[in-house]
Amino acid sequence: MMNQINVVPYIDVMLVLLVIFMVAPQATPTGSIELPSVGQASQTPAQPIEVIVKADGKLALRDRDQGGKEETVTRDALVTRIRDLQGAKPDRAVVVAGDKAARYEEILKVMDTLQGNGITRIGLLVQTGQAAKPAR
Repeated sequence: MMNQINVVPYIDVMLVLLVIFMVAPQATPTGSIELPSVGQASQTPAQPIEVIVKADGKLALRDRDQGGKEETVTRDALVTRIRDLQGAKPDRAVVVAGDKAARYEEILKVMDTLQGNGITRIGLLVQTGQAAKPAR
């Protein structure tokens, strides 16, 4: 009569389970968000007019051609002031720079106002240098 337990079959089963648990997470899809891609390179156009949306919702304009000084502007005077800055180049790009703490709705209102008044070249200014991490 044998008085010991043969554990070799149990070790084989454990190795198979280990392989399954190592491979299974790679095969399942993650809960990542698919972001839209852009058609062109994300280079900022040369000397755009910047519309700055501050955290409290106030607006400012910055024209890099005229020294880059920030100028506070009201929502009513925004389009008129941008048209003045564009001058002879009506196709000059306008970028919206929203503060990280600014509400998304405020940024969309500014973009909607610009598009509704015939300004076609509108973009979003983003901070570069840090790789975006996908949400999981």
